[in-house]
Amino acid sequence: MQTPPEIHFHDMDRSEAVEQAVRERAAKLEKFYDRITSCHVYVHAVQRNQRQGNIYEVRLEVRVPGTELAVSNRPGDRHAHEDVYVAVRDAFDAMERQLKSWKEKASGAG
Repeated sequence: MQTPPEIHFHDMDRSEAVEQAVRERAAKLEKFYDRITSCHVYVHAVQRNQRQGNIYEVRLEVRVPGTELAVSNRPGDRHAHEDVYVAVRDAFDAMERQLKSWKEKASGAG
């Protein structure tokens, strides 16, 4: 990756543990495509009522030469994410699939 991942937290305190999990997953993206120029990660805690915890949304924006790929797992999606680490995992899993698909299309194999 040409620049380190940028990680932004919204409506929640910054967490070193979450940042570390994001950095580890971002580093693994290069296995799928080694010409990633940047990665922006937005972790958002969507407030619910006091009896229930937060739901987490993780949005990824990955830039590769010629395009930008994006993934967002919004709280209204089928699987609400009450665990921030599960939200991070699912967002990066989706980005890995998107990178694989984009790489196949870019190389003419798709």
